[in-house]
Amino acid sequence: MSQSPSDPREPGQGGDHEPRVGQPAHNAGEPVTPQDANQPNPRSAAGSQHDSGAPTTQYPTASHYYSAADQQHSAAGQNPYGQGDFHPHQSPQAPERKPRKRYAGTTLISGMVAAALIGGVTAAGTTYLINPNSSGTAQVQSPQDGVVINNPETVTTATAAAAKAAPSVVTIEASGNGSAGSGSGIVLDDQGHILTNTHVVTLGGATGNPQLNVRLNNGKVYSAELVGTDPMSDLAVIKIDAEGLVPATLGESSSLNVGDTAVAIGAPLGLSGTVTDGIISTLNRTISVASSAVPEQPSDGGGDSEFNFEFPGAPQQKNNSGSIYINVMQTDAAINHGNSGGALVNAKGEIIGVNVAIASSGDEDSGSIGVGFAIPIDYAKRISSELIENGSATHGLLGATVQAAAARTGQQSSGFSTGAKIVDISSGSAAAEAGLKSGDVITGVNDRPIQDSQTLTAAIREVPAKGQAKITYIRDGQTKDVEVTVGTLED
Repeated sequence: MSQSPSDPREPGQGGDHEPRVGQPAHNAGEPVTPQDANQPNPRSAAGSQHDSGAPTTQYPTASHYYSAADQQHSAAGQNPYGQGDFHPHQSPQAPERKPRKRYAGTTLISGMVAAALIGGVTAAGTTYLINPNSSGTAQVQSPQDGVVINNPETVTTATAAAAKAAPSVVTIEASGNGSAGSGSGIVLDDQGHILTNTHVVTLGGATGNPQLNVRLNNGKVYSAELVGTDPMSDLAVIKIDAEGLVPATLGESSSLNVGDTAVAIGAPLGLSGTVTDGIISTLNRTISVASSAVPEQPSDGGGDSEFNFEFPGAPQQKNNSGSIYINVMQTDAAINHGNSGGALVNAKGEIIGVNVAIASSGDEDSGSIGVGFAIPIDYAKRISSELIENGSATHGLLGATVQAAAARTGQQSSGFSTGAKIVDISSGSAAAEAGLKSGDVITGVNDRPIQDSQTLTAAIREVPAKGQAKITYIRDGQTKDVEVTVGTLED
């Protein structure tokens, strides 16, 4: 069972206490320039704006569990980690309890599906798109080599971007403990390091010692070794021994605007080399997904959600490994089971994100509904570098117990939250050293708006251990800033 960090001041979400808060550039061939490539983008940047008009929906926390029964799905689009259905968790003997008020901030933890193997994994509203196979080995279909361009004179932005990035995107087969699935990955360098998701290589937490195979864009297949996983970010690095690799050109997610072109490349349902396109729908969205850590690895806590969500396509764990909170960008480019770990690229063919999850609605996981999520490449750069160098990655810890700060309309509290209110501070913690006090309402981290405890957790986790963070907070009606040297989130 995954253990939450031991600091008693930062327990998992959903209980009486809120959660703890804590390039290689390579010319893979110049892309064919589309006729509209130099046209200005008419849409303005809105990356730091939150949807203040979001409905006051109750957001259940993420969790997932696995069972052998889930292995009986075929590879024809079904996820080996569950069905993706969102069912209220009903324990026949459980006593009734008074509903606790929840706040509608920016954290999306309901109706989401994470993109991973050829099946999928649903976590507390999210599904890891892992594609499973009941035979114990994933079946991946081979595409034609590269992006086919029959008429260079009519090349679109998406075609040009895909032509540049596709040689750097691979398909990954994973198997272990009777489970199997396939996902996607991104070639980082000519040494064979490949970036993907933790839930791809651990099969949603089902195995800590997977057998891995990688199919390159040219169709060649290699065995791979696991370099390291980071369950807190759901990122992982694997390595192959191969020549002639085409490292991806990594962009900068910090320079993105809402409305920018977004092209997803990966292997949905095992269909390698699939390209879909859309735009960046929003930036700085926080999602909650079930941790894909194998037992005894960290998470942000389990929570006492009234709902259970499964990762379609992944065998469900008996041990609850808790939930993690991740800052992501949202896109309407189609992302499905098998896209996890694959590339989200801009109009130049530069990697701007690592595809990780999709939203799902209704009683069944129907695949993409135009709400997909990717981990920003700026965050992924740091995590992958630490994994390659050390085999593990670090995350910041604030050392404060917080809860959603309710927005007020006149004399009444609304269902919206406007920050993370500090309830208690651990002695000697980063928060204490910075002079933060109980009652302070944190509204920003490094100029990113904070609207609830989950967005604060995700923001602090992005800061490396002992790193610096600018905390914006309100005390006695006055807005203040303070530089904080965050602590270290222990395993």
